[in-house]
Amino acid sequence: MTSRPRFQTFEDPGHRKGPERIAALRAALREAGVDGFVVPRADEHQSEYVPADAERLSWLTGFTGSAGTAIVLADCAALVVDGRYTLQAPAQVDTGVIAVVPLAKRTAEAWIGETLGAGQVLGYDPWLHTPEGVARLERAAAKAGATLKALAGNPVDAVWAGRPKPPSGRVVAHPEALAGEGVEGKLARIRAALAEAGCDDLVISDPHNLAWTFNLRGQDVGHTPLALGYALVPRDGRPALFLTSPDIAPDLRAALAPVAELKPRAAFADALAALNGLRVRLDAATAGIALKLAVEAGGGTADVGPDPVTAMKAVKNAAEIAGTRAAHRRDGVALVRFLCWLDLAAAKGGLTEIAAVEALEDFRAEDGQLRDVSFPTISGSGPNGAIVHYRVTAATDRAVLPGELFLIDSGAQYVDGTTDVTRTVAVGEPSPEMRDRYTRVLKGHVAISRALFPEGVTGAQLDTLARLPLWEAGLDFDHGTGHGVGSFLSVHEGPQRIAKTGTVALQPGMILSNEPGYYRTDAYGIRIENLVLVEPRVVEGGERAMQGFETLTLAPYDRRLILPALLSPEETAWIDAYHARVRATLAAGLDDGTQAWLEAATRPLAFGV
Repeated sequence: MTSRPRFQTFEDPGHRKGPERIAALRAALREAGVDGFVVPRADEHQSEYVPADAERLSWLTGFTGSAGTAIVLADCAALVVDGRYTLQAPAQVDTGVIAVVPLAKRTAEAWIGETLGAGQVLGYDPWLHTPEGVARLERAAAKAGATLKALAGNPVDAVWAGRPKPPSGRVVAHPEALAGEGVEGKLARIRAALAEAGCDDLVISDPHNLAWTFNLRGQDVGHTPLALGYALVPRDGRPALFLTSPDIAPDLRAALAPVAELKPRAAFADALAALNGLRVRLDAATAGIALKLAVEAGGGTADVGPDPVTAMKAVKNAAEIAGTRAAHRRDGVALVRFLCWLDLAAAKGGLTEIAAVEALEDFRAEDGQLRDVSFPTISGSGPNGAIVHYRVTAATDRAVLPGELFLIDSGAQYVDGTTDVTRTVAVGEPSPEMRDRYTRVLKGHVAISRALFPEGVTGAQLDTLARLPLWEAGLDFDHGTGHGVGSFLSVHEGPQRIAKTGTVALQPGMILSNEPGYYRTDAYGIRIENLVLVEPRVVEGGERAMQGFETLTLAPYDRRLILPALLSPEETAWIDAYHARVRATLAAGLDDGTQAWLEAATRPLAFGV
C-alpha cells in the first residue's frame, strides 16, 4: 500500500539449519574442554527481545521463538520450548539433529539430569544465566554425576561467521510530560527502597528499568525502545550510567547532567570492582551470575533480590495512563479502518497473510505518530492461526481463504503508549464449531473484563475465570491469560500477569492483557485480546476495598462468530456496552464508509448476528 520503510520484514530466517552449525559448536566445545553447552534465548540482560548479535539460539537451531533453551552434547541435542512453540519449533529445526522437548513434559534441567553422563562437564556463559538459573543447572548436573563450568567466552560466538555487530542506536530523552515524574523523584524513591532493604548500591541490569529510571529511550532492540547498558545507583551519591551505545542525544546529556554521570560501557567492570565492602542489590530476574562474581571478586557483597524499579515501573501514574488512553484511541481508529478493509479484501479473494500485516501497519502509520510495531505481527490464516506465536515469512505466507478463520495479533509503539490487540475474524461462513469455540473464548475474555476483586488478589486467582467456559467443554489453552504492558516500553512487562504463575498482587495503575484463546492444530486458532487497566472500584454496601478493570483497547469483536444463546444476559449487556463505547469513541475519526461498517459491526446482539 505504500513505499515507505517498514517496521517488519518477512525474510525466511533460515529454518532447519542442518547439522553443520551443531557440528561446528561441538568442535569448539572440545577445544574448550567441555562435553556440552547450554544455549538459552537470552542476552546479558535476560531479555525476551534481544539484539541481533545475541540471537544465538536462532542462528544455531533455526528456532525463532522468544523463549527456549538448547542443550548441545557430544552425541545429542535438545531444544526445550513452552506451550506457545510446540508446533512452531518442530517446523523450524532439524529434528534429526535436535530433539524438540515440550516444557510441559520435561524442563531443560530434567533433560540434563537424565542425559548428561557421569564425569562430564557442561559449559555455560555466565552472562546469560541468573544465579538461580545456574543453581538449577548445578543441581541437574550433580544429579547426573557431572559438573558445571562457566566459560570465559561463548563458544557459539566463536563459530558464528558473520555475527552482527553490537547495537549502537541513538539514545534520546523521554519527555517528563509523558513520563509523569522526573529522574530526581524516581531516584529518591529508589534510594528509599535501598535503605529499607539494607543495601548500599543497586545495579540496574534490566534495560526497561534503566529507561524508566532515567527517562530515556533507545533503538538497540527491535520493536522495544531500549538502550542497552547498566546503571549503578548508590544509596548515597551520584548514579552512573554505562550505556552500550555512544550515540547519546545532546538533550539527554543535558537532562542527565545534574543527576547522573554518563560513562562508557567499558568502564562498568572497574565500577563493579570498586564496590569493596558494600552490599549491592542485583536483580534476581535479569542480572547474570557474571555480575555476582564480579561484585564478590571486588570485595563487595552481592544481595540477589528484586530490583525495586520493577514494581515502581509497573504502576502507571496519571500522565502515563492518560498517554496510553490516547494511544489506544489512535490505535482504535487504525484498527477499525483495517478491519473494514479486511472484510472487503477477503471477500474479493487474493488476500494473503503478509498483505494483511502490511495494510495494518500502513493504517497505523498514516497519521505519522507510529514509532514502531510493538512486536512482529502474528497474522495466521486457517491452520497457521493455531500456531500461537506464528511469524509469517515469504516462505510460509498463506492466502486468507473462505470458510476459515483469520487471527491477527498486533501492537504499536507510540511515544505516549504501547498497544497490543488480537482479533479473530470469520472469512465467509464459519462452521458451528468455530462459533461455539469463539463464543467460549469470548465468555472467558468478558469474565476477566467484568471481574471485581479485593485488594491483594493475584493474577493466578483470576486466570481460572478465563478458562471456565472452555473447561466446561473439555478444552483449554496452553499460555497465560495476560501479561503486563509498559508505557512506550516493552509489550511484555512484569511482574504482573494473569496466569497460573501470576503471584504478584494486582494494583491500580497496572496494565495487563486479557487474551484467552483456543487452538485446533492444523485447522484454526482463536484469540481475543484487549489491554486492561487495574482501577479502584466502589461496591455499594461492600466491606472490602475492591478493584476492577478499565478496558483500554477499542475494536469490535466479530459478531458473525458469536452464539448469543451461549451468553448470559450480563455478558450480552457487557459486549453491547463495549461496542457502543467503541462506536462513540472512534466514529469521529472515520470516513463515512468506515463509520457505516462500524455501525453494523457494533449493533446490539439483540438485533441478531
